[in-house]
Amino acid sequence: MHYGEIKTYDIANGPGVRVTLFVSGCTNACKNCFQPQTWDFNYGQEFDDSAKERIFTELSHVFTQGLTLLGGDPFEPANQRALVPFLREVREKYPDKDIWAFTGFLYEDLLTEGTYCHTEVSEEMLSLCDVLVDGRFEEDLKDITLRFRGSSNQRLIDLPATRETGEIVLWDDGGHM
Repeated sequence: MHYGEIKTYDIANGPGVRVTLFVSGCTNACKNCFQPQTWDFNYGQEFDDSAKERIFTELSHVFTQGLTLLGGDPFEPANQRALVPFLREVREKYPDKDIWAFTGFLYEDLLTEGTYCHTEVSEEMLSLCDVLVDGRFEEDLKDITLRFRGSSNQRLIDLPATRETGEIVLWDDGGHM
């Protein structure tokens, strides 16, 4: 897996101060995507031990709330397989940090066998995340007043609550959605 950028001190892609990994590769190709260069699976650098260690170091700061996965698309099948072992490590080393992931795929499709984005590790990857921002960016539904998403069709899904209830529960940040 490749990545385009690792951002530290990011406050735009989830609550608090975050470390953000922009993975490479996306087949959704949303019109007017803000990162079209990341559609290429070979864009940027190899996600190697050095990149992982940089993220671990940044997550160690007490002021860092968590990790965000963006892209490209972290839920591209090849990216899922590369990210799951890394996310296991993040959970082990930093159990109090939250993990957000953005995807152009729908939550339901990630869970449905036979869809392009469902893999043998999809459910585990979802279980390692706290919030999933799902859905393609839709230019005609663009809304710059929305927090942490670009268009009104995209959902911020509270994954632990969704697993607990068996129904999609949207993330609530105290009325600031």
